[in-house]
Amino acid sequence: MQLHQREAIEAAVSLDTAALAAIELGFAALGRGEVVQPPILSMAIEEANGEVDVKTAHIRGFERFAIKVSPGFFDNPKQGLPSLNGLMMVFSARTGVVDAVLFDEGYLTAVRTALAGALSARYLARENSRRVAVLGAGEQAELQIEALRLVRDIDTVDVWARRREAAEAYAERLRQRGLTVNVHDDVHAACRAADIIVTATPSTAPILEAADLPEGVHVTAMGSDSPDKRELADSVMTRADAFVCDTRAQSECNGELKAFVKAGETRAEVPFKVYELGEVIDKRLPLRLSEASITVCDLTGTGVQDTAIANYALQRLTT
Repeated sequence: MQLHQREAIEAAVSLDTAALAAIELGFAALGRGEVVQPPILSMAIEEANGEVDVKTAHIRGFERFAIKVSPGFFDNPKQGLPSLNGLMMVFSARTGVVDAVLFDEGYLTAVRTALAGALSARYLARENSRRVAVLGAGEQAELQIEALRLVRDIDTVDVWARRREAAEAYAERLRQRGLTVNVHDDVHAACRAADIIVTATPSTAPILEAADLPEGVHVTAMGSDSPDKRELADSVMTRADAFVCDTRAQSECNGELKAFVKAGETRAEVPFKVYELGEVIDKRLPLRLSEASITVCDLTGTGVQDTAIANYALQRLTT
């Protein structure tokens, strides 16, 4: 059994086109129905303001499958510790024997999440998109921009965050990478000229309204990943010409579609068609019918991404 620490994993895996292709391959397999992906196992540890999620998937034909354990303890920064942590256990898909444990401390999750955002833009955003509005100023807000630059020629970023000082620090980091960055005091101003909007916050109430959407924009919403989080107002989803999610079941439970799930029911009744990202990728569905089309993609994070990035990481670590 192989043991790999975060330092080695970071040296082997980065936000690049090869990693993007690995995640794209996983989503395409999901779209073809070639993935076994059970529901997320989630456990709250309320007294410590913590939660633990377990995700997994088997991709038919892949040599290995991964089981990821992802703790989030949100008071940790007060103790000088990171909020997010975790590891991936990787098993042989032929024998069930443990091949490796990746002590990535959440690094691979951050990478695969950013790459899913890039894929949503590749298939849904206008090809000439250059300006991105980012709501949020944390790690994923930064990684989403880095990943987007793999698929679009991004040159300008508009940022809004609840804490102005966090937005200013974020802006400075991106300026050092050659980007033009503007900090805004309200969401509407940040989104006014956007080609792409990325929401990357832990918000528990909608922060983006239909009135904030310029013509032709693509929205990637990736902050709502548990039952108590929301970033998009209902009006954003009903206004969209195409609504896509990584999986409908997860979006209805943890993502933005839960806004349409009635009490006592398990499936959302929505006044629009719902597409899944894997289907869009595999079938190359042309959902952007004009330059004025508005598209939305809701990403909750899937086990197929974890198995795809774990297989890719082990290939890089052992060659």
